[in-house]
Amino acid sequence: MDIVTSDDARPDALLSARALVLHDLEITGAANAESVSALEAAVTTRRWWTSQWEEGRTYVAGLVAQDVQDALLDQAGRWPLCHACDELDPHALYIHPELGGPDPTWVCEHSGIAVAPLGGLTR
Repeated sequence: MDIVTSDDARPDALLSARALVLHDLEITGAANAESVSALEAAVTTRRWWTSQWEEGRTYVAGLVAQDVQDALLDQAGRWPLCHACDELDPHALYIHPELGGPDPTWVCEHSGIAVAPLGGLTR
């Protein structure tokens, strides 16, 4: 899905990041007023950030996901939870690479299993 800005034909990295994170919030049942507000705040903050550093567009999707994770940890607990490994205690997935990159992936914090690309979580 290509989302473009009104002033050029390049995909808008922030709108794409928003769509990917929103998908993962929805599919995991975590999309609610608080989580969507956290997502909107992350997009707003990162819009300024990418305006200051154009090359940061490559990193922004993973960083938006991490911003939402941080906000939800404070509000509602860990998100998203891992269901991909044998660990019984609830634990989270995290975005790899940690500081963002061109292909952010959800990875189990215990096993290191790559679970899904950002925007690709399933039930």
